[in-house]
Parts: sequence; C-alpha cells; structure tokens
Amino acid sequence: MNEKYDVVVIGGGPAGLTAGIYLSRAGMKSLLFETVSPVSQAVLTDKIENYPGFPEGINGFELVENFKKQAANFGLATKTEEAKSIEQSGGNWSVTTESGKYEAAAIIMALGAKPRRLDVPGEESLTGKGVSYCATCDGALFKNADVISVGGGDSALEEALFLTNFCRTVTVVHRRDALRAAKILQDRALSNPKIKFIWDSVVAEILGDGKVESARIKNVKTNKENVVPCAAVFIFVGNIPNTGWLKGVVDLSPDGYIVADDDLNTSRQGIFAAGDCRKKLLRQVVTACADGATAAVSARLYVEKTR
Repeated sequence: MNEKYDVVVIGGGPAGLTAGIYLSRAGMKSLLFETVSPVSQAVLTDKIENYPGFPEGINGFELVENFKKQAANFGLATKTEEAKSIEQSGGNWSVTTESGKYEAAAIIMALGAKPRRLDVPGEESLTGKGVSYCATCDGALFKNADVISVGGGDSALEEALFLTNFCRTVTVVHRRDALRAAKILQDRALSNPKIKFIWDSVVAEILGDGKVESARIKNVKTNKENVVPCAAVFIFVGNIPNTGWLKGVVDLSPDGYIVADDDLNTSRQGIFAAGDCRKKLLRQVVTACADGATAAVSARLYVEKTR
C-alpha cells in the first residue's frame, strides 16, 4: 500500500529543506527525499559569506546541516532515497523510489543543478580548495590573488568582472578566439586592466598540493602547453539541472530548467518547483530558501483547496 502524505519534497538542499521547515511548521504531513550524495552546490562551498545573519561567513556543509536540524525540530520526515519517477494516482501524485511508492496531494521539486565540469585531473580533488563554480560565493576569499576564470559566455564574463573586485588579476581561458558574451560584457572585460585572456585554449589539468597552485593550459590549435600559476580556478561553462528524468512530466526550458510562475506552480497542477532546478535569474542559497518558502505556502494552499 502506498504511504500517503500532504506534500512530498524531492531534494535535500536549501530550497527543499526550507520548504520542509515551512510545511512541517504549518502542520502538513510531509516527507522529504534526499540523495545519498548531496547534490546541493552549497555543500561544495568552503565559506559562504553572503548569506544574511552570518557576518563572519559559514561553511556550506555546516549551513545545510543547520537547515536539516531545524527541519527535524519541526518534525519533518526524511528518507535517503532517490526519486525515480512520478505519475498521477487518482487525484494525487505518486512518487516511486527504489523502495516503494509514496502518494501525495502535492509535490515540490527542489532537485538542484550541478555545475558543468571540465572533467580534468585535479578538478574534483581540489573542489572547495581553490576550484570553484561560483565567483559570488568564493571571490572574496582570493583578495589580491591571481586567479583563472574558464569560459567566454555571459555568465563567465559577469563572474570574471565580479572577481576583479577582489583579485589582483583574472586570466580568462577561452577555447575560442572570440567571446560569445553580449557585446557590452565583452567591452567591459576587454577594457578592464585586471583581466587577461588566453585564447584558443583549455584547462588540461589543475595542480596543487591541498590547494590550487597552478593550472596546465593547452592551446587547442597548436597543442602547446604551459603552466600558469594561480590561487584559484573558477569554472563557468554552464550548469546542468537535475531534471532529465522529468521530461514529459512538467514543462522544461530548452536547457532543462523547470518552468514555473511567480507562485512556483509548474505546468502540472499540484507540482511546484524551487531552487536551482527552476528557470530564474539568480541561483544562490538565499534565493533557494525564498523559493522553498514560497513553494511550501503554494503547496499548502493547493492541498487545503483540494481536500
């Protein structure tokens, strides 16, 4: 027999946990699924300095653990299982995991997104130790340092420009001989004395003993390589939302993000989206929490209306 809940939350990052806090505090019978390996990008950040209330900053893993404790204090039920599929079940929704099926009147998708990686040696082992996918999160940690920024699109140049507020130099490594970003961003980056460019090149390896110390750069046209000293490598080659299994369930943008309105309703009644998996302007812990709270209230109102 299916276990029945008012709301099932899929995702154990800041968006999902905030939704769980709001739902449990409101007396809704709720269940949150989190994966064995947390997909939340927050836990990858050594020090989050722009989340309100922590003037000295806080470790990303510690912050998410605090969210979990707060949710547990309000009685949120959690299971470490991966959702495999969703289907309609009468007037409700049924979530299938490896252990069974769970029925709910509403579902909140807080699936998160993962940064697209370079998949080069040193990247994984030095993530959080100089390898970063978020200049807004980590840029201030590298004041007066020389860093590398990878990518040539809008987000990459926006992040590189942001890094110049802290870093001594920002070397942009781009695999082409021209930038793909909007002209206004190109103009700003090309005219910024702190930004240097290495064209037609890729990062082949990230080097360092316990922290980033340099990167091996390879020219894609000549295959010539050289080692560039740096304190950090910021990678901005796109994100991948964890929504591949939702195709045909809810509307997705061309790049795979869940499309939702201001109240976080998706294209299917009773399914809501929150956090980095949805199409929106800014993906940060603080906006994920805001999404989680809004989605929770929207889901509660939906459940109360359909009872």
